[in-house]
Amino acid sequence: MTTIGHFIGGKHVEGTSGRFTDVFNPATGEVQAKVALANEADLAAAVENAKAAQPAWAATNPQRRARVFMKFVQLLNDNMDDLAVLLSKEHGKTVEDAKGDVIRGLEVCEFVIGIAHLQKGEFTEGAGPNIDMYSIRQPVGVGAGITPFNFPAMIPMWMFAPAIACGNAFILKPSERDPSVPMRLAELMIEAGLPEGILNVVNGDKGAVDAILTNPDISAVSFVGSTPIARYVYGTAATNGKRAQCFGGAKNHMIIMPDADLDQAANALMGAGYGSAGERCMAVSVAVPVGKETADRLIKKLTPMIESLKIGPYTDDKADMGPVITKEARERILGLVDRGVEEGADLVVDGRDFKLQGYENGHFVGGCLFDNVTNEMDIYKAEIFGPVLSVVRANTYEEALALPMNHEYGNGVAIYTRDGDAARDFASRINIGMVGVNVPIPVPLAYHSFGGWKSSSFGDLNQHGTDSIKFWTRTKTITSRWPSGIKDGAEFVMPTMK
Repeated sequence: MTTIGHFIGGKHVEGTSGRFTDVFNPATGEVQAKVALANEADLAAAVENAKAAQPAWAATNPQRRARVFMKFVQLLNDNMDDLAVLLSKEHGKTVEDAKGDVIRGLEVCEFVIGIAHLQKGEFTEGAGPNIDMYSIRQPVGVGAGITPFNFPAMIPMWMFAPAIACGNAFILKPSERDPSVPMRLAELMIEAGLPEGILNVVNGDKGAVDAILTNPDISAVSFVGSTPIARYVYGTAATNGKRAQCFGGAKNHMIIMPDADLDQAANALMGAGYGSAGERCMAVSVAVPVGKETADRLIKKLTPMIESLKIGPYTDDKADMGPVITKEARERILGLVDRGVEEGADLVVDGRDFKLQGYENGHFVGGCLFDNVTNEMDIYKAEIFGPVLSVVRANTYEEALALPMNHEYGNGVAIYTRDGDAARDFASRINIGMVGVNVPIPVPLAYHSFGGWKSSSFGDLNQHGTDSIKFWTRTKTITSRWPSGIKDGAEFVMPTMK
């Protein structure tokens, strides 16, 4: 059986804790590897390597830092198939979906190839008498990223690509459930020319997270996970004097107006609700049709589509979705579906008893569809993170708009309509961070920033785009005046531009 350690100082190391956890194949339920769980000493070793390597990397000019990412993007493309299979074996998502995971991370690496421009400061000549003023953006030093299981390629690259491009060293703590792809990404970064020690991967659980949050040499932390843990990470990081950006849970709504193309809307809900078995922070888990006729027609279209979902292991290239990540995740999802039935929602499609021949011990959940869900129900309030779609009927546009407006989470939202006025009003008024107009999963491209509102996000700066450059750098402003023309003698009044 494979044992996965850590990647520190450009080398694979076993770690010193003596603690391990199992890595499962979600399709079979079998243990396929063991991964080391770091202790404080393992984290300290990674930080020492990062501290030692970072000053020289920060002094490397930005064009040369960009060239590492040029080569890395090439290596990602060259290794795309192998990375996707490696990802699918541990996560369970289909190979094509896994390729999308890699590609969305690759796009951020392409974005940071422009770091020589992105990291530029500002200059004002003659800001005062013989005074020039300018600002520069300098790296924070050593940064860290704590990433979730559901995107083991994309989210690590969302974090380490801008951090490293800006001249920082980086400690990555990926999910212990699917650690192999992050380890492989670190190897490829070394192959691309990154100096040893600039990207370190420390596998672990809460112990490793707490070691990151309390280590005095780590200056900034990025996190993606559930809202309770995001709140904990943000608070603990701030208490320990660290800059933090923490992204939590979601409950993404799609409003379907009476004038919408229902075929288009139904197809969008299928992909956005059931792709990756619903294990996406931007999955659409609530459909809000406006008007009884719209709702009845939508349910009629969705029901046979969900019943005919092709569910299988990653080795089945015809599968629409695979299993969920763990047995515990499966049990939690099924428990929430049971709770929805108890609360009085209509379970139109029941996927609880889904079994796949030959994979009876796999973590599979069939597609579920609820109708007549209300905003008081647990299945509406909670992030289910599984292949479960809830239909909440609204009588009017204003009633539909109020649902996402009043929900705890504010990650993503979408509206399907042919009415430009309604779409513009929706985009303007909605208190959600990412909005789709006839787009079901409005994840911005790499050169715009990703981030939610309300309990979906903690911190002032988002991921990728220009926000990421601001997050991983500090602004230093210099005011300079040279001796020519300066009067002798001390000045005791506040300097002004008079």
